Amino acid sequence: MSRQKVDNGMIIGLTSSKLTGAMPAIDGSALTGIGDGVTKSASDPAIDTNPSGGVGTMWFNTSSGEMFACTDATTNENVWYNVGGGTGDVQPWTFQGTISGYVAGGHVNGTYTNIIEKFSLTADGNATDVGDLTVARGYVSGQSSTTHGYTSGGQGNQNHIDKFSFTVDGNATDVGDLTVARGNTAGQSTETHGYASGGYSPSRDTIEKFSFSSDGNASDIANLTVARQDLTGQSSATHGYCSGGYPPNQTTIDKFTFASDADATDVGDLTAARSALSGQSSTTHGYASGGSPTQNTIDKFTFASDANATDVGDLTVARGYNSGGQSSTTHGYTTGTGNVIDKFSFSVDGNATDVGDLTSTRGTGAGTQV
Repeated sequence: MSRQKVDNGMIIGLTSSKLTGAMPAIDGSALTGIGDGVTKSASDPAIDTNPSGGVGTMWFNTSSGEMFACTDATTNENVWYNVGGGTGDVQPWTFQGTISGYVAGGHVNGTYTNIIEKFSLTADGNATDVGDLTVARGYVSGQSSTTHGYTSGGQGNQNHIDKFSFTVDGNATDVGDLTVARGNTAGQSTETHGYASGGYSPSRDTIEKFSFSSDGNASDIANLTVARQDLTGQSSATHGYCSGGYPPNQTTIDKFTFASDADATDVGDLTAARSALSGQSSTTHGYASGGSPTQNTIDKFTFASDANATDVGDLTVARGYNSGGQSSTTHGYTTGTGNVIDKFSFSVDGNATDVGDLTSTRGTGAGTQV
């Protein structure tokens, strides 16, 4: 077969199927239009690392050797999955739990209790006794950090802020005080702080805030629109909410920002005036369930815009003086005024189902989750 030498000037086009055999080494430095699709940095990505490539963007930490893939490209709330270690994902903090719900304190047969109970958020079942508060008390509010549960205040002129571990079952420790001893408050949480709002002795409009990163006392940072007690709390990623309350029974839904210390605004109403209800939070909606006068209503309101609540379902049992509610990523839970643990879906409006029992019949405890 005759061969012909081909120089650069003679090549106009070349079909790739005509290339056979071993190719010589090629210097790729002059190639264009080709990228490895990986961002290299000496640090991990953050939730506010907004990738121009969106979902699927790869990030390589040149210091640790860890590799991350962007699985949710929401501005300033991005999720980066660690594809190397499978742990240590970078994602926004959420109020909801994925492991366990807790009930702390409350009334048992008319007597205050110090019991801390825990039940699974992954499998339906009964609660177990895992520890004690520092002081037996009811009408307490609950707050949740990523590592600990908190209970604040309580009837009997209590100002205690108790803290207990989510990772190791055990008793709580007293880590600070509210500015004023009171019970019947509502609890809210961010990644860094807990809040106690409203309360009794007498009815108050105070919003207090305390740090999760260091033990210490709360500070008075703002006010609700109406002084009231027996209200319940909800938490979005950016705001705290207070709904219902007494006296008289209230429909008010108040909202205050987490970004700065400022007074709450009235942003909507529950479907009926009531107090002593429990609160739950999905990532998009707040819920208020049960309450006094005794009822089984589950109300739902959106976080995206200020608006009134709608009635979306019923508890299995009409009840007032509930323990604080608990929230998983998929369901809300209502516990207390009896021993029933009720569970309802966040994704589909509907009635609750009875999925377990507390260790004893009680109400007015604090709900938390991890």
